[in-house]
Parts: sequence; structure tokens; C-alpha cells
Amino acid sequence: MGRSISNGRWATAVALAFCATLLVMLPEVSAKRFIVGGNMGWTSNVNYTLWAGNQTFYLGDWLYFVYDRNQNDILEVNKTNYETCNAEHPVHNYTTGAGRDVVALNVTHDRYFMSSKGSCYGGMKLHVHLTALPPPPRAAAAKSDSSRFTALRSQLVIPAAFAIAAIWDSLIF
Repeated sequence: MGRSISNGRWATAVALAFCATLLVMLPEVSAKRFIVGGNMGWTSNVNYTLWAGNQTFYLGDWLYFVYDRNQNDILEVNKTNYETCNAEHPVHNYTTGAGRDVVALNVTHDRYFMSSKGSCYGGMKLHVHLTALPPPPRAAAAKSDSSRFTALRSQLVIPAAFAIAAIWDSLIF
């Protein structure tokens, strides 16, 4: 009986160490969620051209539309229909009825959104221009063995220390 408890602790410790190592080594997520219109949300009397001009949208970002579902909707249209406020043939209707809808910016072309409930002519339309992701920062050239040690420490030693600490903690208690 005592041996199975010890084995159970050991398995738990190994699982925790593995999870801790993965968390330390995961890259930073770069996607951003934009609340369309900021604190005003998706409503009439907001200049969405001005709002979008103050944002930088990248592939992988998200648009979060917050609106009154009884008065507005969210249609994605082509550029011509965007310019003329024509909602007859939308590319996609993102309206779910909850008034809280999310659109993934997962294609590399410009996107056009509008409300079909009469507010488009008052400016309730949004053009999203996707910007190419900036290149990742270049690694500095290694000048000495100390910089190699720093890279080794951040990639191997720190996760290993977390793993050893987790195992040690599980064996003591």
C-alpha cells in the first residue's frame, strides 16, 4: 500500500514538472482582442473610420462586437457593398443574437463590416486593414561564452530547476 502511494506521488510530481516546464517554455501569444468602438461598442453615432485608424490590426487578432441586438447586427460585406451600404449579399452574417460577437481576423485581406439596420449611412461601418506581422527581433551575435551560458540557462536550467523543485516538494510532503 505504501509503495502505490509513493508511485502515485511520483507520477503526480512528474506530471507537474512536465506542465511547469511547458509553461516556462511557451512563446508569448501575440494576438489581441479589440472591442470595436472602444467603450462605445458597435452602435450608431461612432466614427469607426477614426477608431480603426487609431488601431493596428494583425493576422490572428480578434474583433469583439458589443451591441444592442434589437437595434443592430454585424454583416461582413465586400468593398463595393461597404461603400454603398448595400447589405443584400453579405459575405458573412456574424450576428448571433446575443449582442456579443467575435470575429477572428484570420485571412490576409482587408475586411469590411456594416450594420444592415439603417445605421450604415450614418457611419456604422468598419474597414479593417490587416498589417503584416513585424519580424521577430534578431538575436544578438554571441560575443563570449557568457552569452551562450545565458541562453542555455534560460532554455534548459530554469525549467529543469522548476521540475526538480516540484519533484522534491512532492517527495517530502
